[in-house]
Amino acid sequence: MTTTSIKLSVLDLVPVFNTVDASTALGQAVKLAQTAERLGYTRYWVAEHHDMPGLACTSTEVLLSHIGAKTAHIRLGSGALLLPHYKPLKVVEAFHLLASLYPGRIDLGLGRAPGGTAEVSLALSGNFLENVWKMPELLKGVTELLQGNYSYEGRSITARPVPPISPELWLLGTNKKSAAYAAEFGAGYVFGQFMSDVAGEEVLQAYRETFTSSSLSPEPQAMVAVGVICAETEEEAERLASSGTTLFQQEGSAEAKSEPLERKLLVGTPESVKGKLERLSLLYGVNEFIIVTMIPDYEKRLHSFELLAQACWSS
Repeated sequence: MTTTSIKLSVLDLVPVFNTVDASTALGQAVKLAQTAERLGYTRYWVAEHHDMPGLACTSTEVLLSHIGAKTAHIRLGSGALLLPHYKPLKVVEAFHLLASLYPGRIDLGLGRAPGGTAEVSLALSGNFLENVWKMPELLKGVTELLQGNYSYEGRSITARPVPPISPELWLLGTNKKSAAYAAEFGAGYVFGQFMSDVAGEEVLQAYRETFTSSSLSPEPQAMVAVGVICAETEEEAERLASSGTTLFQQEGSAEAKSEPLERKLLVGTPESVKGKLERLSLLYGVNEFIIVTMIPDYEKRLHSFELLAQACWSS
């Protein structure tokens, strides 16, 4: 296949559709990653959620380790690991281990959402809002550990095992606050259009204008996460979209739910969606989109990813 300038990646929420169990949903995650690799997608990322009956991934690093063994070359990452719940050393140790198992393939994507209810957050890590206030301190720890210059109470500490190629560091978010963190710490940035209520071009511009170069990322790197539903006809795509609309809305904030769904979800034939992505690429100044497809039918979800790849990369 001849590629265009647009790169495509996958963000999998690992949904538990209809009456299947979590084991089946996790098997479908493996199948999606393998399909994405075969089609030429750049990355496969999984999201972290807690005590949500409709989502099956609570530990990104465990699932990524399993999928790494079932794939050969596609990049694997968290989209996102929810940093306020964890200590930096534990996070970097886990992703250093992944990067040692699968050199050159691992992305560490971080976010600051709770990933569940207030009660779940308390059970997991205590006062979540207090932990969110510590986000700059947590990010500083993560970046120092990745760069090999971290110390605690005057003692140098290394996150082992040290991999041959360090994980790529990304921050995911939906507003200028998350973009500012990514810029300050020299990380890549993913704008989550599929659950955002603000203008992505302003957020990405702010990220680029304030970016501080680092050994982790010498230049600003940006992606946009967007919902996509493809089908052979516009009518079929709209029908599938209506079945998945609630699933998309559940992932957004209360404010985002008041925004038109069209801002978050691109629906249509492969060629029409390709055109929408090309326009967004020019608007946002990005050449990589990480695709979320929440069709409540695993085979039709796979087919949507196949149709999009064929449209974007066919000669």
